[in-house]
Amino acid sequence: QVQLVESGGGLVQAGGSLRLSCAASGRLFSINAMGWYRQAPGKQRELVARITRGGSTNYADSVKGRFTISRDNAKNTVYLQMNSLKPEDTAVYYCSADVLPSTYSYTPIPYWGQGTQVTVSS
Repeated sequence: QVQLVESGGGLVQAGGSLRLSCAASGRLFSINAMGWYRQAPGKQRELVARITRGGSTNYADSVKGRFTISRDNAKNTVYLQMNSLKPEDTAVYYCSADVLPSTYSYTPIPYWGQGTQVTVSS
């Protein structure tokens, strides 16, 4: 079983910073894309940032210039550095990973973390 565990969430004042981490563990061969999504109360889950295994990134317009996604393939870990946080960033942040369980698995399987709460006070 593959597990994704997020850490680094918490309460921060507007303008502050947080760094989220997500480590994948369990039986897996490799991980393709990894990403961060967030969901605020009453709203749909949205993509925050995504990164391929080769390091190509994609960001939501609302976080460009403020958030940076990165990954350590050797550790199967993805990070999200969040700077200049705004109250609008308040949400539960979820880590995602597209996992290839074995050499003989050709279709990536999406996995999700349990989520970590980020609260930005004004």
